[in-house]
Amino acid sequence: MPESPILLDSNSYFRLAKSIHPLLNIKFGKSEYYLYVLPHLEREFATNQRLNTKFWWVNEPQYKENRQKRLSITVKEKMRIEITADILLDHKRQNGLEISNIDIVCLAYGKILNIPVVTDDVEMREVADEFEILNNKTLELMLLMYECRHITIKKIQEIVAYWEHINDKPANFRSDFMKLFGMKP
Repeated sequence: MPESPILLDSNSYFRLAKSIHPLLNIKFGKSEYYLYVLPHLEREFATNQRLNTKFWWVNEPQYKENRQKRLSITVKEKMRIEITADILLDHKRQNGLEISNIDIVCLAYGKILNIPVVTDDVEMREVADEFEILNNKTLELMLLMYECRHITIKKIQEIVAYWEHINDKPANFRSDFMKLFGMKP
């Protein structure tokens, strides 16, 4: 892959896509980072009334269109992703974790393609660490975007104000923000 793909889980996408549009399919940084979501996001959104209500804008044409580009994978990678997802599902069941099956698939993509998965889900991050899957929090992605001059501090403040407004802040939000940006949100 010539670019450096980064895979967003659905919550990270929902937290960023309204404020940074277009969010996907835009190259940024010297490493040519590109952000992606899995096609599974469409199914998850369509079947979850709470998400439909909270993130009503997701079905607007410009956001749907922005989600059309997909990670390209080979047949062999697809098979390995499916096997890895099965292993992660077994781990989920054995440990009584509440990670969604879609999030398990997201982690499997990250593992097999060796790309970072952006998630704020505590259990997903723990499983990612346990299985040596690259992962970042949404705030860490925002710091990378800032360091690459893709977004400004003003945009970051706008995003976190939006999170406050919709009452959808990641775990450890305030302490992580202070640690990463050296200021209060």
